[in-house]
Amino acid sequence: MSELPAHVAAALRRLPPPACAYLYDTAALRRQADHLRSALPPRTSFLYAVKANGHPAVVHTLATACDGLEVASGGELDLAVRAGARRIAFGGPAKTDAELAAAVRAGALLNVESRHELDRLAGLGLHADICLRINRSTVGVTGSHAMTGTPTPFGIDEHQLPAVLGALPPGLSVIGFHLHAVSNNLDGAAHAAFLGDALDWSITTALAYDLSLRVVNAGGGLGVDYTSTASIDLTPLSRVTVPDGVELILEPGRYLAADAGYYAAEVLDLKTTHGRTFAVLRGGTHHFRLPAAWGYSHPFTVLPVDAWDRPYPRPAVTDTPVDAVGELCTPRDVLSRGQHVSRLRAGDLLVFARAGAYGWDISHHDFLRHPPPDFVIL
Repeated sequence: MSELPAHVAAALRRLPPPACAYLYDTAALRRQADHLRSALPPRTSFLYAVKANGHPAVVHTLATACDGLEVASGGELDLAVRAGARRIAFGGPAKTDAELAAAVRAGALLNVESRHELDRLAGLGLHADICLRINRSTVGVTGSHAMTGTPTPFGIDEHQLPAVLGALPPGLSVIGFHLHAVSNNLDGAAHAAFLGDALDWSITTALAYDLSLRVVNAGGGLGVDYTSTASIDLTPLSRVTVPDGVELILEPGRYLAADAGYYAAEVLDLKTTHGRTFAVLRGGTHHFRLPAAWGYSHPFTVLPVDAWDRPYPRPAVTDTPVDAVGELCTPRDVLSRGQHVSRLRAGDLLVFARAGAYGWDISHHDFLRHPPPDFVIL
């Protein structure tokens, strides 16, 4: 458990009971963007991956703090346009015709996923500079999710590239490659090596096919460890050499947004069954699905709430491990298991830090139709 920033704790204490909320700190978003920018080599830009957290306040803040936004749907494209993003990149393996047309109208850089997508662009009469997303045969970096170097629906198989370039429709100009490989990599040295290899491969491939290379998009993958305070060490990235005339683009999401978000839920009940103690929350995995989806225990901080005006005893436990569980009628609604608490009472708040990315946005909001959390923007 870590101590909450004073301004975060103060804002959460103002929540009406039974409290349940996401809090997003826009100053923390800007600080993280500035920290990332200071660590990157020359001729490198970064676009916030909107999929990590699409709350309009988060998107607007990072649209100004970053060089632009990366989107993967028409809905995200609309968010990016309304946020005034200076640049937009559009990726994803299932773009509709309407989304392709809207992206070109918005001036977005398309990361094209297949030969068929190229044919669809041409069939719509669209002309654009594009990047080809490539699923390379081998990738020397690991993370929580592998996107390339293995059978996935993402990108063009590296061995199919000659046939794709040989049938490139008129009106479409390949200016670079999109080589996003993994999510949530914690090894900074390995990520720097991956960026260097992505640049070398792109330069060699562009020369082989007489392409004028302007962009190498290495995607996201900058990681955070949800069970500790550790994050990827960015220091090795500054030593990557980006050649003149080429722009290296990164598309981080989790790294920028995770530490700016908190999920807080009031303890509604405390009970011990078959030797385990459970803190039952006004909230759960339908709001914050990531711990259940990834199978880990997300650390929490106890925010004491001393007021108790009920005419019956206040449940409390001391010096014991606690499972933090939600309000859903399923034993899988678990946010954390076996975390030790010095004291915990009904009416206190459990606050889960590092909840600013892939929290609310990936959760099954409508299951059991409980009310949504409040959203607090600082």
